[in-house]
Amino acid sequence: MSRVRICASQELVDGGVGVRFEVEQRGRPQAAFAVRFNGRVHGYINRCAHVPIELDWNHGEFFDTSKLYLMCSTHGAIYAPETGRCIGGPCRGGRLEPVPLEESEGQVWLPATPVE
Repeated sequence: MSRVRICASQELVDGGVGVRFEVEQRGRPQAAFAVRFNGRVHGYINRCAHVPIELDWNHGEFFDTSKLYLMCSTHGAIYAPETGRCIGGPCRGGRLEPVPLEESEGQVWLPATPVE
């Protein structure tokens, strides 16, 4: 399987709206997202570590108002964008599940993965 294009690099602005996409995990489609923070692209499964619900409060809105943290819209869990580690709220000690992404040729890519 070849890599999958997620979006153009310019679509991800530091602390801005993220891009939602799907990945296959254990044979099932899972919601995921990509955001940019401190110039780097980060990808995660779109599922809170506290309760398995999607984080974004509006489509693609993952950052809190300070644009420094990812925030679960339902219970206010706060995550470090560069690690996915929960740093506040009911998920303390948990973390978001990372999705490896690559950035090259002005695009953000989901690398090729072996078929499960």
